[in-house]
Amino acid sequence: MLYKPRTKPKELMILELLDKRTDLTSKEKQYYFSLKKGYEGEKLFDTFTEKLQCDCLILNDLLFEVSNTTFQIDSLIMMPENIYLYEVKNLEGDYYYQSDRLFKKPKREIVNPLIQVSRFETLLRQLIHSLGFNPQINASVVFINPEFTLYQAPMDKPFILPTQINRYLGNFDKKPSKLTAKHKKLAEQLVALHQIESPYSKLPPYSYDQLQKGITCSECQNFAVKVDKRKCRCHVCGYSESVTNAVLRAIKEFQVLFPNNRITTNIIYDWCHIVETKYPIRRILADNFNVAGKNQWTYYE
Repeated sequence: MLYKPRTKPKELMILELLDKRTDLTSKEKQYYFSLKKGYEGEKLFDTFTEKLQCDCLILNDLLFEVSNTTFQIDSLIMMPENIYLYEVKNLEGDYYYQSDRLFKKPKREIVNPLIQVSRFETLLRQLIHSLGFNPQINASVVFINPEFTLYQAPMDKPFILPTQINRYLGNFDKKPSKLTAKHKKLAEQLVALHQIESPYSKLPPYSYDQLQKGITCSECQNFAVKVDKRKCRCHVCGYSESVTNAVLRAIKEFQVLFPNNRITTNIIYDWCHIVETKYPIRRILADNFNVAGKNQWTYYE
């Protein structure tokens, strides 16, 4: 049973929008693509775990602080006797394992994920013990990308390769399992301790004035959207949607980028850029948000 679903990280959401509306540096783009690929890998792993039929609790995307150390768990599966912790890696290409070190062919060394997952296992054990529980914890690294190959894969290391995932998780369904109230209590406590904001955010500085205004196409992401009566049409791919939906989508983007800014008719009119008059903006805001303030101080929340 899915107890805590995965949500797209706020940092990734902001970088996606910045990538559309401004010119990120090559380093910023590299970081953005790394976050995106990691999230895509985690979502792919979710498609496997959500098929489990056994009595278990699945908690995704947990961020904890233990002993002044912040660490993230990609996926956690709680079974009656064991807790399974997974670090998901969306690597692709040819790799080999040698002398406890991981290399991408021909010979570029990358950080061994076993070091990371071992550290997370220790911290999670400390956290769970502090809550009064003492389950067995098993930590593994999941290589989720089907285009990943690991030569000289050690049999004594907790690696789960792409071709093993189905069989590995299928074994869970073959074991009799029955969770109790204490398992659900532990899951509830872990979710309560989850940190929403990561202290390791690497967002570049940005301001409203430096971002490109307009409504992007929800299909091809181009700024080639024009208003045609009650529709917004993309002149690149031909996709169309109602002006209301397009404006609401643009408002959500504004809220993600500027959560502390008030939503007003003037600012959303300027942000959307392609709507000819303020009237439809004011109507959409009035229909979908609560009005606060009066006259020239009116805003929406």
